Amino acid sequence: MGEDTREILEGIKSGDISVDEALLKLKIQPFEDIGYAKVDMHRKLRQGVAEVIYGAGKTPEQILGIIDVMKSHGQKTILITRLSKERAGIIERQQPMRYFEEARCGVIGEIPMADGLGKIVVATGGTSDVPVAEEAAVTATVLGNEVVRLYDVGVAGLHRTLAHLEDIMNANVIIAIAGMEGALASVIGGLADCPVIAVPTSVGYGASFGGLSALLSMLNSCASGVSVVNIDNGFGAGYLASMINHPKKNRNKD
Repeated sequence: MGEDTREILEGIKSGDISVDEALLKLKIQPFEDIGYAKVDMHRKLRQGVAEVIYGAGKTPEQILGIIDVMKSHGQKTILITRLSKERAGIIERQQPMRYFEEARCGVIGEIPMADGLGKIVVATGGTSDVPVAEEAAVTATVLGNEVVRLYDVGVAGLHRTLAHLEDIMNANVIIAIAGMEGALASVIGGLADCPVIAVPTSVGYGASFGGLSALLSMLNSCASGVSVVNIDNGFGAGYLASMINHPKKNRNKD
């Protein structure tokens, strides 16, 4: 425990500061500077979710250093995204970790029980979109959500989508992931009564411009209740879906 935190607790004990004032001070407590990274140890207090490690561009040694700091501060579950199989192999020699190869995610510690309001459905237009979908699904699961996967239900065969109407209509949040023309988000948005998070992927032929065509289609969706994250951003979609599925947790209410 840092001296600043101890002073805040002593202030509550003596009555010099209120609980609300102490909570505000704790929310803006400093990070831990380890030279190549400034690890934010109070993000869970501020935002409801602890810091997630973005693995791309970091060496295994840097990731291991960040993990050590997080664990030393009591972080029980650590999610690492965009983690290559090679880097994961190096990390696993020093830290027990579950590696989800298709999602390119590593998880250290226990995956919590689902405690969201309902189910998060992750749907893809095609099998080629599954890596992005798995990043979203693993992220949502690690954040304490029950996830239902509906893969390869794109509009090239609309009957495949309609075969899962019960799952779509019973979802609390839906993540619709598609490349090419990105039409899946509009179709699902027109069927569901819950928020739909659209994820354009870079899957498609040349005129799809690496996912730009799907991105523009999703941004121009005529279905109400559809929001859009960046191209291939499965993590962002899974995170946002979890926030929607945990409204009280993310507003720091009882």
